[in-house]
Amino acid sequence: MSDSLLARHKAVLPDWLSLYYQEPIEIVSGSGRHVTDADGNTYLDFFAGILTNAIGYDIDEISDAIRRQVDTGVLHTSTLYLIRQQVELAERIAELSGLREPKVFFTNSGTEANETALMLATQKRRSNQVLALRNSYHGRAFATLAVTGNRGWSATSLSPVKVSYVHGGYRYRSPFAEFSDADYIAACVDDLREVIETTTAGDVACMIAEPIQGVGGFATPPDGLLGAFAEVLDEYGILLISDEVQTGWGRTGEHFWGIQAHGVTPDAMTFAKGLGNGLAIGGLVAEAALMDDIGANSISTFGGNPISTGGAHAALEYLLAHDLQGNAAKLGSQLLQGLRSHDSALVGDVRGKGLMIGVELVAPGGKKPVPEAAARVMELAKQRGLLIGKGGLHGNVLRLAPPMTLTESEAADALRILTDAISQAEREL
Repeated sequence: MSDSLLARHKAVLPDWLSLYYQEPIEIVSGSGRHVTDADGNTYLDFFAGILTNAIGYDIDEISDAIRRQVDTGVLHTSTLYLIRQQVELAERIAELSGLREPKVFFTNSGTEANETALMLATQKRRSNQVLALRNSYHGRAFATLAVTGNRGWSATSLSPVKVSYVHGGYRYRSPFAEFSDADYIAACVDDLREVIETTTAGDVACMIAEPIQGVGGFATPPDGLLGAFAEVLDEYGILLISDEVQTGWGRTGEHFWGIQAHGVTPDAMTFAKGLGNGLAIGGLVAEAALMDDIGANSISTFGGNPISTGGAHAALEYLLAHDLQGNAAKLGSQLLQGLRSHDSALVGDVRGKGLMIGVELVAPGGKKPVPEAAARVMELAKQRGLLIGKGGLHGNVLRLAPPMTLTESEAADALRILTDAISQAEREL
């Protein structure tokens, strides 16, 4: 059955639509943190649909909210009409944002959210110049590809914005990698200032940055870096957009939003993924003065629809009521400690926060990336019943981001499986 479905997939879907594993799997059911494939194999899911199934599978409170809306017979109305669920969710996100006079706009994905944020900033500043971080990823649409600083995801050099890239997001391979936190931040701030002065016309619209670079391999800069950047940005009137698509909703454990580790309040934050626990929803929250500064008509046909916003509101309230941010902090610390104590010459770096952990695999004795090792570890982990992700500029970083309802015993199981898989891959390669 899987072979037949794979052949059909290849026949009608694009070649560039990636699939994991030598023998791709079809996930047909799930419960808690576990999923089952079409062949009856059950796995502990440590990638959660790319951080999207943040609460887990088959959660009654979320399913019930969706069923209530389905039972009304109304799956969609559009933003041309009042949508109660949209208003209620927007009120809750505005309350949690920490922004002054916040307003919320809903989209269908993180890509669309970032596109909207870039539109707002370039409109507000009347400039198409944007600053972004090297090794970043912000989406697969025209403008978001342009501000993605990762060659592996840059499908075109054509762009509606003029982008200048700065150091800072990815420390492990940075020329400042051996610096102390304070010296690293100072060097990156100097680079930012030089980039503004030498590669732009000065009137830059915004900087867009991920507090932790997701697709880039969960690259984690020192706390305070983006706050130090903001001091320079303020001198030039440049807006700061925090891409919280992967770092939002408490996943980092320390804070509800990733940017809060940097001691700065941005002008806008984009979000998606974990908010809907699998439902298609994204959006941004921004200062009213920025959000309202569009002089043209606009709507969102599907953004803010009652199914997605109703389910997302239930997911958000579940997350808050069960202190899943605290759980992410506790179990993330357990996983980080276990991975850092594992003796393997393949492991060059273990980084991240909360339940957002990257393990960079390198050739023993150096920093040469070994993507084949990451691919092998993924296969070995799958054989042992654990699903993990992969990323990084070179495809050599294991990405761990399970549902935030993870239990201590499940974390211990995953740690055992993953360290065993790394050890076997080291022996084989």
